[in-house]
Amino acid sequence: MKNKLRLITAFAVAFACCVPLTTKAAPKKSASPSPSPMASASATPKTKASPAPKTASSPAAKTTSSPAAKTTADTSKTTTDASKARAIPFHGMISAVDSRARTFTIAGKEHSRTFRITDKTMMTKAGAPATMKDVVANEEVRGSYWKVMDGTLEAKTVKLGPKTDAEKAADEKRKTKKKEKESAEPSPSPTP
Repeated sequence: MKNKLRLITAFAVAFACCVPLTTKAAPKKSASPSPSPMASASATPKTKASPAPKTASSPAAKTTSSPAAKTTADTSKTTTDASKARAIPFHGMISAVDSRARTFTIAGKEHSRTFRITDKTMMTKAGAPATMKDVVANEEVRGSYWKVMDGTLEAKTVKLGPKTDAEKAADEKRKTKKKEKESAEPSPSPTP
């Protein structure tokens, strides 16, 4: 009976260790030109506490596995680790504005996205600081956002209106540097 219990425990531990490996080995979908909020949420790793075998669980084992998962969720509101997080870019035309809720909506081909403006959001219009009053429908907008755990999209930066001359010049400079870098590096030739 002892050997059966050990065998079952070893199997449960091996299974608990292998399950996360098999889920990460699943084939990934190809990236779209503009990342959708759902794609960014599925691409980010999520921390889960592995199930413990039901044989002999001590109170110490329970306190070490569950608080770690809780502190990760409590300390960071974004879907990714705060130290490694990158904002997701967006670009489009504003289709609706809600001044009370401090949100604006960008209509997309498949679905629309609603961005919330917070006190941390940096807003500009034609290179000058802007406020929520400057956000109007049918205006070009671009910037970056974070996806919060509850599913809302929190704007990090918002640039209203068309690109300024300085932004266009910076884009051109970036493109020329990229072309120079590509031409300087020899392309790898296939070896027979």
